[in-house]
Amino acid sequence: MNPQLASTILYCLFFFFLGIAAVLAFIQRQAVKRRERLDAEAEAVLESARREAETRGNQIIVDAREKALAIKAEADREVAAMRETEQIRDRKLDAREDQLASGQESLRKAQRGLESSQTRLAAQMRNLTEQRAELDRLVQESQRSLEKVSGMTQEEAAEKLMQSLRQDLEHEIGSTVLKHQRELGRRVDAQAREMLLTAMQRYASVHTADTTTSTVGVPTDDMKGRIIGREGRNIRAFEKATGVDLIIDDTPGVVVVSGFDPVRREVARMSLEKLIADGRIHPSKIEETVEQAGKEIQAFILQKGQEAAGEVNVSGLHDRVIEMLGRLHFRTSYSQNVLRHSVEVAFLAGMMAEMIGLDGDLARRCGLLHDIGKAADHELEGGHPKIGADLLRRSKENDEVVHAAKGHHDEIVTEFPYTMLVATADACSASRPGARRESLERYVKRMEELESIAQRFDGVQQAYAISAGRELRVMVGSQQVSDERAAAICRDIASTFEKELTYPGEIKVTVVREARFTNTAK
Repeated sequence: MNPQLASTILYCLFFFFLGIAAVLAFIQRQAVKRRERLDAEAEAVLESARREAETRGNQIIVDAREKALAIKAEADREVAAMRETEQIRDRKLDAREDQLASGQESLRKAQRGLESSQTRLAAQMRNLTEQRAELDRLVQESQRSLEKVSGMTQEEAAEKLMQSLRQDLEHEIGSTVLKHQRELGRRVDAQAREMLLTAMQRYASVHTADTTTSTVGVPTDDMKGRIIGREGRNIRAFEKATGVDLIIDDTPGVVVVSGFDPVRREVARMSLEKLIADGRIHPSKIEETVEQAGKEIQAFILQKGQEAAGEVNVSGLHDRVIEMLGRLHFRTSYSQNVLRHSVEVAFLAGMMAEMIGLDGDLARRCGLLHDIGKAADHELEGGHPKIGADLLRRSKENDEVVHAAKGHHDEIVTEFPYTMLVATADACSASRPGARRESLERYVKRMEELESIAQRFDGVQQAYAISAGRELRVMVGSQQVSDERAAAICRDIASTFEKELTYPGEIKVTVVREARFTNTAK
């Protein structure tokens, strides 16, 4: 190697390491300066924190002193209040001690007075004992004298006196009860008859009689075949859409619609009339016509319900109640239209309520809605009173209306006077002449039952059913039956009717007892 090149390389290496050392020394000096600067900054931060801590500590001490002073002041006030309360309590205790001392003094005085009263009472008791002994001696002497005079002992005389008094009392009780029963019955019957007759005469409605079938006229027998359809498809579609039975027989010009639900039967009747008038009878047309008729009947039902409510001036009814009320137009009971019957009961109940000073509007509301359950009794379980009461309760009707619907057949204990008014009006509407039709055989059988029941009782000579079975006239013998016994027979016959017979309205039982004397002048 060239010595000069080697020297150059050595110089380069020397200056290279020297530069590295210089750089390292510079970096070390910078690090020392930075550490000193950071130490200075840390010292400044520590000093600032120390000063802040001292300031905050002083503030906390000041706040603590102020709170301590406030607590001490509050404690002083509480101590002062407790001292004041204690002083007041001490004064009250002193006053009570004074009262107690005065009371003890009064008690000692009363005790002394009681002792003197006891002394006087003991003396009076001794005198009373002596007088009682003297009285007993005099009574015994009187009893012995009476026994000698009457010839009977004391027990025998008491028994005879009690027997005589018992007989007189029984006779007097029977006469008094019979007298008051006659007077009360006369007054009650007269007043009730006047009220019912007045109410019934002021209102009378025309009743219609519906059955479970409706007839629809057809122009020709060919129309019957078109109603039946090919292989019976039209009649099956009609019965399926309406839910009723369509009876087509050999009767000329008539098709019978049969169904238990009167609303469905009316929809079917109206639909069949429209189909016959239109002439196009096929399943799709049948469904369309039945749907249209159903809407018309629904509107008709709502109209009838609103008309009935407006007729008796009853407002604020629920829509469901109005609908059920309109359905009663298609229901009958014993050939009596239920809606017209409800309107008549509403008028009668309202009139009677006003006569006795009750709310006529509430009575009319109870009468109008009393048979509302009959609109759904074929859809739900239970009798129409229970169904109607549940419906009215869900419709937010008041307790009087609900109870009238549930209890107008006397199935529950009457709680409101309006229930009794509705029951009375219901009986009047059902039992007045012409309200319900009855076959001749049933009428004759009922008359015979009334007379045969009366003939069972001893002493009855003759019995006649009059006033279309609303009254029974009974003749008893005056020699075998007394007045008291005649009254008992009358009650027993009425009770037997209630137990054994089923009848609308009421049956009046009249027992006649008379004595006849006949003589001939020659």
